Amino acid sequence: MKAAILAAGEGVRLQPITATRPKHLIKVAGKPILGHCLNALKQAGVEEAVVVVHYMADAIRQYCGDGKKFGLKLEYAEQKALLGTGNAVSIVEPYVKGDFLLVNGDIMFTSKSVKNVADLHLKDKPAVTMAVVPVEKPENYGIVEVENDKNVTRVVEKPKREEAPTNLANAGIYAFSPEIFAKIKQTSATPRGEWEIPDALSLLIKDGRQVLAVKVPGTDWLDIGRPWDLLEANRWALERMKPKQLGLIEDGAHLVGPVAVAETARIRSGAYVEGPAFIDEECDIGPNCYIRPCTSVGRKTRIGNACEVKNSIIMDNVHVGHLSYVGDSVLGEHCNLGAGTITANYRFDGGTIKMTVKEKVADSDRRKLGAILGDHVKTGINALFMPGVKVGNGSWVGPNVMVQRDLPAKSTVLLKQDVNIRG
Repeated sequence: MKAAILAAGEGVRLQPITATRPKHLIKVAGKPILGHCLNALKQAGVEEAVVVVHYMADAIRQYCGDGKKFGLKLEYAEQKALLGTGNAVSIVEPYVKGDFLLVNGDIMFTSKSVKNVADLHLKDKPAVTMAVVPVEKPENYGIVEVENDKNVTRVVEKPKREEAPTNLANAGIYAFSPEIFAKIKQTSATPRGEWEIPDALSLLIKDGRQVLAVKVPGTDWLDIGRPWDLLEANRWALERMKPKQLGLIEDGAHLVGPVAVAETARIRSGAYVEGPAFIDEECDIGPNCYIRPCTSVGRKTRIGNACEVKNSIIMDNVHVGHLSYVGDSVLGEHCNLGAGTITANYRFDGGTIKMTVKEKVADSDRRKLGAILGDHVKTGINALFMPGVKVGNGSWVGPNVMVQRDLPAKSTVLLKQDVNIRG
């Protein structure tokens, strides 16, 4: 079956990272999320796909091209306005013939998940086959009620926890028959002015058409909706990579566990790198620094002497000055951290760390979470970021400044001090 990939959204909840790139092109384990998606589809047997684009569509086209580098044949359909997933599906109608797969391009999933959906759909020939996955917080997802272990009877969008019929979330992986297009045309817009796939599913169920569910293990799927989910996606991908150590690894450097080192990267003497970890092209690591598990270091990035980096995504062209600590954080491209910069990742009281997402305070449920820095953020020596803060693109944080709350883009924060000089 041909696949359709939804890659039109902006990913507002992931700002400031998505202010300069589509959500789907955020790199985890050295590869954009959309790249992981395309690879999984190829491994599942898909040969052709249409990508639905809107936000920064040219960037997605440039990255994916005609699909040859993924072993796929790709086309593009542009969603003129972000009018919901149902509207996005409707515009792929001219690009598909017969039954087709549909996946969200901003989730992590295994090829087995897609193949299981496709296999059941081809075997039983229902109107729709959809993947469902068990989740701990059903109130954050579209929840699917299933009868006889596979027949979908109801889809409830973000129910109250006590009202959720199951803990099975809509995983965003489908196989559709062409009748989905007619049903989408029969749906009405939501109060937000959007047309959504679950409404079309509900109409199919009401008309007695068969909608089937395929259960996907939680280990085979990951939703990426909030900034800290990027760290989980990075871990998820790193744990599945097949690492090669191709670069210059000096005598006295120690690589422990699965560590991928690109051909033009350099690991200097005294560096200690624990896998899973990924070091991209033209990186310069060390000497005498500690790269801890679940860290990805982007292209042309420099990690200086006596630095420690833990469970973080360091994007391309970043400089982390000596004696710095980056923990459980995301650093955008072209960040420059002065010597001794610290991203604190643990609350003094040991509580879970909260972060502002779409102007609302959200609990990450994590006891370890550092900072999210947009592109081109620059810090002076001994700058300190408290747990859970976000810093907008192009901001400057001066020497000895403690950042305790989010900073908008292009902020300049300097510490004013009184100096008393006596002769």
